[in-house]
Amino acid sequence: MHNAALAAAAEPLRMGQAGLELVRAFESCMKAVPGQRSVFAAYRDAAGVLTIGWGHTNHHLPRFAPGALWSRAECDAALAGDMMTFERHVHDLCHLPLEQHEFDALVSWAFNTGGPARATLWKKLNAGQKRAVPGELAKWNRAGGRVLAGLTRRRKAEGLMFAGDVKAALALAHS
Repeated sequence: MHNAALAAAAEPLRMGQAGLELVRAFESCMKAVPGQRSVFAAYRDAAGVLTIGWGHTNHHLPRFAPGALWSRAECDAALAGDMMTFERHVHDLCHLPLEQHEFDALVSWAFNTGGPARATLWKKLNAGQKRAVPGELAKWNRAGGRVLAGLTRRRKAEGLMFAGDVKAALALAHS
């Protein structure tokens, strides 16, 4: 192998375009301010968590207050930072090689749920049980103690993406 090929092989995976499309389809850049072009307001999500833009919360920097207004550029920058955080998270918790579609599905799930280190999903994945992952993703469809149809649909889309059916995953995300 040439040095450039070795360097490319050593590069950790980053969130791919399909994965980012999946996240954006489910998160939307919410709460556009009427009459103000590309300005978005903070809001409470279905679980009561203060959120802004593409699903950004105060669990990560940059922090924001209730009533905050962000430009589309600020929302996009926060999403990019959040993706970097959860890319590292998946790299830290997954101990076997992943395909791009698998990685994208896991980053989407981790971004949305926090990707708890004690989740059975990681145990099964690291034991080489990749076929179990879509079923494990499906278990994460609750917010505030209730099953939410949107989360059920998101987990199904992430499961399809993990399994390699990226086209069906994106079709479901946009439905």
